[in-house]
Amino acid sequence: MALSIDNIRSALSDGLLSFPITDFDVDGNFQADTYKQRIEWFVEHDVSSVFVAGGTGEFFSLGIEEYKEICKIAVEAVAGRVPVIASAGRSVLEAKEFVKAAEEAGCDGILLMPPFLTECPEDGIVEYASQIMQSSPIQFIYYNRGNGTLSAESVKQLAARNPNMIALKDGVGNIAALNDIVKTVGDRLVYIGGVPTAEIFAEAYISIGVNTYSSAVFNFMPDMANRFYKALRAGDKETVTAIIKDFFIPFCRLRDEKKGYAVSLIKAGATAIGRSAGSVRAPLTMPNAEQENRLKALIEANK
Repeated sequence: MALSIDNIRSALSDGLLSFPITDFDVDGNFQADTYKQRIEWFVEHDVSSVFVAGGTGEFFSLGIEEYKEICKIAVEAVAGRVPVIASAGRSVLEAKEFVKAAEEAGCDGILLMPPFLTECPEDGIVEYASQIMQSSPIQFIYYNRGNGTLSAESVKQLAARNPNMIALKDGVGNIAALNDIVKTVGDRLVYIGGVPTAEIFAEAYISIGVNTYSSAVFNFMPDMANRFYKALRAGDKETVTAIIKDFFIPFCRLRDEKKGYAVSLIKAGATAIGRSAGSVRAPLTMPNAEQENRLKALIEANK
């Protein structure tokens, strides 16, 4: 049974969120057994919500049948301990299909991705999101990024039109614009940090009342990710600064060496700790051997 709205909002408001990578075998096919183990491992490491088939989980390259299996496995493995949020997006028709599949699998909510490819006017984005949100009673988080970026007034309008919109995830990193949204829309929504490697923005996020974010590095360094989050919430600036300086800055520099590494490096990190999920699917590419060695050294130095 899906969790209550209050339970979902609470989990999204306080605690570390994460997006498990999606397991593929050597032939690039979805691998269910190791994916189930990965989800169980996530929950054992105190994640407050699990976002399956998200950006880090390569939603953009999944087929609908794979997606259905991913949602089913995740819901069964989590067993109501924390919310399970799945993704939807692409065209309105496709998004509705993904939403229906997630709802039937027992997921607690949907992270609604931006439309595919084309540049969009804000009123068109509001209509796009509204048509999808109104197709189901499931709870929605709107992912404000890319060609789906909305201003404060548009976010307010979207929330007013759709009572089942409970949160907004920031994927832009424009703190001034996000602060405008937070102050304009208020506590009608929960606000989540969601730029790639969100920890690098965490201090700025928390300063405007965005208390949580999605951690991709949780996939291979969950203890460090939790230590950083607890230090951030406790105001332990010394620990926060040390982890940012020692791990996140060099990690982000490595990530920025090639497009798509915000996902690819996470899979490489999982392989480095003995929890491989295989390679990414095209059009993404995996890091080269030299980059993988630098990543391994960074992980080893920051355990």
